[in-house]
Amino acid sequence: MSIISVSEQIGAPKYKQIITSIEDGLTSGLLKKGDKLPSINSIRNKFSLSRDTVLMAFNELKMRGIVESVSGKGYYIKSENIDVKRKVFLLFDELNAFKEDLYNAFLEELNDNIQVDIFFHHFSFDVFQKHIYDSIGNYNYYVIMPANMSQTQMVIDKLPEDKVYILDQMPEELQHYPSIHQNFENDIFKSLNDAFHLIKKYERVVLLFPSLKQPKGMLNGFQKFRKSIDFPCEVIDSLDNRILKKGEVYLVLDDHDLILLIKRIKEQQLKTGSDIGIISYNDTLLKEVVEDGITTISTDFKAMGKRLAQMLIKEEKQNIENPNTLIIRHSL
Repeated sequence: MSIISVSEQIGAPKYKQIITSIEDGLTSGLLKKGDKLPSINSIRNKFSLSRDTVLMAFNELKMRGIVESVSGKGYYIKSENIDVKRKVFLLFDELNAFKEDLYNAFLEELNDNIQVDIFFHHFSFDVFQKHIYDSIGNYNYYVIMPANMSQTQMVIDKLPEDKVYILDQMPEELQHYPSIHQNFENDIFKSLNDAFHLIKKYERVVLLFPSLKQPKGMLNGFQKFRKSIDFPCEVIDSLDNRILKKGEVYLVLDDHDLILLIKRIKEQQLKTGSDIGIISYNDTLLKEVVEDGITTISTDFKAMGKRLAQMLIKEEKQNIENPNTLIIRHSL
């Protein structure tokens, strides 16, 4: 109990004095990782405080990762790193080259005293739910990629609303949360229109749309493009058993499907950019050189990561649409 000091003579709020006492104990070596802290009731009684005041101090230390609560036993020192002032829970759908760009840009823009814990749900609702439920009360901010899964709102709504940020895909039912996101419908529609002067030299544009992972907005944007022009369009969900035909342009959303398409083009002794056109979603360095360059529709993931960090640092509550670019290369 002697490690805790609370005084009426000090102007700092009493919960802050409890936090400072524990930080001083860690700095001086009086407290070590694994040590048990005095109970909430004992601190409350000794200093004539409200239970809420003590709990506020412990909860802040818990969110910073310094303290952990063990059910039925009390609070313990989890980390001796008092430099961490805020913790971020970051839930991605999956990690790939462009998401890695986003993540690295996000980290680079943050202050050193902000700790980020990253998790992945891999488009599994059960994993998504478990990660979020396990994180409740442990973080200052929750940044979540809901992907295209349904019923994510009922899970996210368990979190404090003022601590949640939505990233990348923005379902209608989550629009009351601040976000930085892509407008997939508008981006597909606008990019296809901007590229139509090249698309029209072909005979048909084909969207390869595996619905399990891809945003519905992409399909909506393609259908909107189809209705706006007098040009043959087709939607398929797989390249399985498909024979490619000269004069087709493929809009490919997944990099694995892009590799399969290029392989199939070579197997059928066709030429990319003349016999078969390709537009790929999400730009990478590899797409600059493969087949002398793959045309892409892509958001700026580095800009997204940087802007996300700025939103958290400034605690901005906005819905921001990340910019998108059509990059014309040899494949079209």
